[in-house]
Amino acid sequence: MMKPRYLVLLVLVVLPGIATTGICVYYLFPEWAALDASYQRHERVAKSPTREIEDLAIAQAAENRHRINCFAEGVGALLGIAIMSIGIHGMCTIPKSETSKVK
Repeated sequence: MMKPRYLVLLVLVVLPGIATTGICVYYLFPEWAALDASYQRHERVAKSPTREIEDLAIAQAAENRHRINCFAEGVGALLGIAIMSIGIHGMCTIPKSETSKVK
């Protein structure tokens, strides 16, 4: 039978950590593809002989927007992993029985 402490850590710490990581990674990959496309567009605009400063600024702003979004999603995934590992650590440090506790 599962101890209540295991169940509490699993439900309130480990599973939310896994969910947070999954959600952030789910949104990271499309944003990464958008960043790659935005980077390619910025490169084309920068190498164009007929470029104007406005076009270059707009392309750079779009690239920076996707770069910041990728950073935020990556940090969210790392936070979810940290939360999950705290819960797993808590589950591993629960004593096996009451007699194994130091008095």
